Amino acid sequence: MSYSRIEVDVVDQVGHITLCQPEEYNRMPPAFWEEFPRALTELDASGQVRALVVSSTGKHFTAGLDVSAFTSGGSGPKLDPGRQGELSRRRLTGMQDVFSKLEQIRMPVLTAVQGGCIGGGVDLIAASDMRYCTDDAFFCVQEINIGLAADVGTLQRLPKLIPEGMMRELAYTGRRMHADEAHRIGLVNHTYPDQAAMLQGVLGIAQEIARKSPLATASTKHLLHYGKEHSIKDTLDYQAVWMSGVSQAGEIQKYFAAKSKGEEPLFDDLPPID
Repeated sequence: MSYSRIEVDVVDQVGHITLCQPEEYNRMPPAFWEEFPRALTELDASGQVRALVVSSTGKHFTAGLDVSAFTSGGSGPKLDPGRQGELSRRRLTGMQDVFSKLEQIRMPVLTAVQGGCIGGGVDLIAASDMRYCTDDAFFCVQEINIGLAADVGTLQRLPKLIPEGMMRELAYTGRRMHADEAHRIGLVNHTYPDQAAMLQGVLGIAQEIARKSPLATASTKHLLHYGKEHSIKDTLDYQAVWMSGVSQAGEIQKYFAAKSKGEEPLFDDLPPID
C-alpha cells in the first residue's frame, strides 16, 4: 500500500511507521488522518507484527495539526450553524478515533520523538504505550496558543501519564516542556543524545517485546487499558475471565520446553483480522 505522509516497514516482527515529510515538519494534513489509521489497521490485521515503533524524520517529530484538516471539504453547500456544528463534531470525533486506534491495536506502540512534538504530536504520543525522546526534544500543547482547547486526546490522556497539576500548567500556558523535564515527570521513559541512538535503543526494546508471546503481550495491553477505566476489583474479575480463555494456548509449556533444551521459545503469531 502506498502512502504520501508516512513510510511503513516490518522487520523481524517489529512494525515501523515513519512520518516522512521533514520539509513540512511532518505536519498532519487531511492525508495523514486517512493514511495513519489505515497503516495501523493493516499492521494489526496481519497478526505478524508484535510491536510497533512510530518515529519521524528531520528536525522535528511533528508540527502537529494542519489547519486544512479543519477547513478541507468546505466547498460544498453552505450549512446553517446547527448542521455545520454537527459536521464539525463528526470530523473531530473521526480525528479522535485515529489516535484511539493506537490503544485498540493488539501490539504495544513505542513513540520516538526528536525536536518538537507539538499539538497533535502530543495527542499521538499520549495514546502510545511508551515514549522516548532525544535530548533536544520538547513538547508543547500548542492549541491553547492559537485559541483552542486541545481536543484530540491530550486533555484526557496526559493526566493519567503525568501529575495533574503539571498537565494543567502545560495545557493552560502552552509552554515548551523540554526533554529533561519530560523524563523527570515520567512522560518519557528514557532520553538519548541523538536520533540515531534513540532509534537503535527504541527498536531494540521493540525487538525484545517481539520475542515474547504475542498472545501474552496483547492480553497485557488489553488488560492495562481496561484497568485504567475500571476499579481494581472489577479489573481482577475481568482478568480472571479473560485469562481462563487465552491461557489455554500452551505458551507456558512452549517456554519451559524450549528452556529445558537451552533454546529460546518460539511463539505463533496472532490470528489475522479479516
